[in-house]
Amino acid sequence: MDDSHILSAFTELTPDARASRARPRAMPRPVFDACHVGVVLRAVLWVEAVVVVGAMFAANGWHEWLLQAALASAVALPATVLWLLAACACKGYLSLLRPGLQHVAGILLGALAGLAGGGLRALVVPGATVPWFASACAGALLAAALVAALVLRAKGRMPAETAARLSELQARIRPHFLFNTLNSAIALVREDPARAELVLEDLSDLFRHALADQGEAVTLEKEVAIARAYLEIEQVRFGDRLQVEWSIDPQADKAKVPPLLLQPLVENAVKHGVEPSATGAQVKVTTQRRNGIVVIKVTNTVPAGQGSPGHGIAQGNVRERLRLLHDVQAQFRTALKDGIYQVRMEVPA
Repeated sequence: MDDSHILSAFTELTPDARASRARPRAMPRPVFDACHVGVVLRAVLWVEAVVVVGAMFAANGWHEWLLQAALASAVALPATVLWLLAACACKGYLSLLRPGLQHVAGILLGALAGLAGGGLRALVVPGATVPWFASACAGALLAAALVAALVLRAKGRMPAETAARLSELQARIRPHFLFNTLNSAIALVREDPARAELVLEDLSDLFRHALADQGEAVTLEKEVAIARAYLEIEQVRFGDRLQVEWSIDPQADKAKVPPLLLQPLVENAVKHGVEPSATGAQVKVTTQRRNGIVVIKVTNTVPAGQGSPGHGIAQGNVRERLRLLHDVQAQFRTALKDGIYQVRMEVPA
């Protein structure tokens, strides 16, 4: 199925239930993470806003305010970027510290960045008196605010509500799907025992992966395996009505994605593409690494006259968890054009 022509039609559609358990030998994790494009953008904009407002207190007019704001920005923004780079580069080392010490380390890095900003001021304005102590204190204060914001962001990446939605999504492998699969296996026991065994193995693998405590992220390779197991089971049910095509880029396999990313999307493709059509439908799953991103597409044909399928509950869940995991680096778009419906996602490689 050639789905390349659909790219120009993309429009955005707006339409652990279990208590967490202690994980043995859990890998240390930083309490804040500055290694995100969205974090960098927000930090720079916030510091710039503070600088612009602060310059108002030392200015007597518009011209003096612009001059003071420009001078302060020339010092504060490089210092901010320096702090972000240092916090990102030291993330692995910071994760080895206790949470409280990580906070202190982030603030100390801010003080050092403030001193670096003071040194930059001495270069920009030769002969000017540099308030070194004030620069260190300002850097520490701004860093403390950034650390607090990043800690709150980290805590909000997988809140209880989102975990509950993941549990709900795991439960969406519906009972009637289980019954249909078991009935298909029973029908195959006599005429094709080997295939019946494969169906039950696929069902076992699907439930083992989908109902496990997945955590925050899994590899795209694992998600493709779950989607394969699901579609192979549905292939038994629909036969020739379900035509599946895979285009998997091995270089994209290690990309991090939320658990149960693909299964609900291919389920939607079957439900809204194959089930309503007497002649069946085509379903295509594509992954491709392009420079620093991985593009994931789930495409299916739809019966003539059918509009945008479903209520978008599963898609909304996937979109939200992508945003929580990758922030502005993740993209989720859908399109329906010429009888082809596509979900297109982008994640960091």
